[in-house]
This record gives sequence, C-alpha cells and structure tokens, in this order.
Amino acid sequence: MSKDICTEYLEGLVRDAHALAAEDPELWGKPADYIPELAHIDPAQLAISVALADGRVLSAGDYKTGFSIQSISKVFTLSIALGRIGDSLWNRVAREPSGNPFDSILKLEQEKGKPRNPFINAGAIVTTDALLSGHAPKEALSEIIQFVRAAAEDDDIHINARVAQSEKTTGYRNLALAHYLRSYDNLVNEPDYTLGVYYHQCAIEMTTVQLAKAGRYLASLPDAPKLIAPAKVRSLNALMMTCGQYDGSGEFAFRVGLPSKSGVGGGLLIIAPRRGSIAIWSPGLNEKGNSKMGTYIAERMSRELDWGVF
Repeated sequence: MSKDICTEYLEGLVRDAHALAAEDPELWGKPADYIPELAHIDPAQLAISVALADGRVLSAGDYKTGFSIQSISKVFTLSIALGRIGDSLWNRVAREPSGNPFDSILKLEQEKGKPRNPFINAGAIVTTDALLSGHAPKEALSEIIQFVRAAAEDDDIHINARVAQSEKTTGYRNLALAHYLRSYDNLVNEPDYTLGVYYHQCAIEMTTVQLAKAGRYLASLPDAPKLIAPAKVRSLNALMMTCGQYDGSGEFAFRVGLPSKSGVGGGLLIIAPRRGSIAIWSPGLNEKGNSKMGTYIAERMSRELDWGVF
C-alpha cells in the first residue's frame, strides 16, 4: 500500500536507517578511498530531498551538507551535449550497459575505442571532449556549471577545487582511458585538456536540496526550467535506467524501478517521471561504487510510495 510523502515520512526513513546501522555499521558502506579528499568523510551520514510536482521540496537528515556529485555530473554534461550536437554524439559513444566497472578499459579495447555508454568514465570523457570542441576549457567548464545552476535555479553551486586536484593527482586510470581513446581518434582535444574539465565537473559540490531541484527537468515537473527538448529527456531517462548505476544498473532497476544516476561521492539522483526528483546522499559505497545506504533508502521509498515505473 502506498504512503503519502511528507517531511515526517522522510525523517522516519533517516531515523530507521540510523537505527539499522547502529546494529550493523557495515550498512553505511565505505567512502571512495582512491580519491584522497573523499576517503576520510564520515560514512554515517544520510540526507534525502524530494522535489515534488506541486512545487514543494521536502528534506530530512544532513540535507544542508554539501557533497561532491562526481558522476552525477555526467547527466548534466550529456544533457548539454545532446542539446548542442544532438544524435551525432552516438557516433562516438554507444548506449549499452557495460557489465564492467566504471573505470574498466576491457570493453573499450574490445570495441575499438567506442565507449559502451556515456555514464562510464570513458564515455563521459568523450562527452566532455565533445563539449570542448571550439571552446577553451574554462568556457566549457563555465557552461557546465551554469547549466547546473540553471537547472537548480540556484547560483550558490560551486566546484570544490581540492576535490578536483585530488582527482587529478590520482587519476592515472582516467589518463590511460583518455590516451586509449585518442589512439582510436575518439578524443579530439589533448587528454590533459579534456580531463581537466572532466575532473572539475565531477568536483561540483551540491546539497541534496540543490540536486533534487536540478533533476526536475528530467522528471518533467511543471515548475522545472525548460532546458532540453522532451525527446532528449526521454533518452536521458532511458540511459539512466539501463546504465546509471554502472554494472549495478540491472540490480538497481530490479530493486528500485526508477531512472537514476549515482556518483562515488555517495550521491544518488533518482527520477520519478511527473512525480518527483529525489536526491539521496550517504557517502559510504557498496561493491559496485554506489551509495550503500542510499540504495536501501531508494528501494524502500519506491516500494512504499509506489513510484516505480514498472
């Protein structure tokens, strides 16, 4: 039986999560330890925000705390790329689930430098490279941050320079992916240029309130800014459903049944078409690189609110 959504409901979810984790701390998962700036974040944090079709934004937990959105940024860069260059992007990036970790080079080698989808690292690097065409890195990065601010209708969204530098310092695998893409002529710009923008877009810092509001255009909510064509919105939701949780996308679709995108900063952006945009943050990750407690909360919300698309 579905439940009504209200602030008290969200607060109850947060209380229940903390109670469960008090008995089993492993439920919080572990922060991404390969990015030094993220490695020491307290995993025992949880924030939930929901932007609803009636214009309300409900929140509970640590929703005033900013976090690095990481790969959730790929949804926004893909939106810009599809709006600017359209379906020609698919000549460079495929639209299939990867079945491999997000930073794997295996499929990229097998498929001659064409990434499986735009949400794994190789595909996102190509998408960022496409945005750089004819633009200086600062211009491309400015376009990305301005798009996110416009989506959230909030200018108080910025890039965490320490996180960006931390990613650059340790991003050897991304550098290898970029050079491999270049070897197949699927990277137009110098790898350092493209990766500089890529690291900075991943280091965008937001609260769950800002992220939930930024996702309204993907949920086609009445008060959402009109940023891209409806056909592109449908394409993005399809890709989020099939590829948004890396090689855990099938399991997430089975358990939650909603389009979503995760980031290794512990964030989740979940879209309930025409109903709401949900942002959840809990920095500890599961073995697939997705928020462990966030995934549990997403499954519970989808079931209790009866918001799944299936």
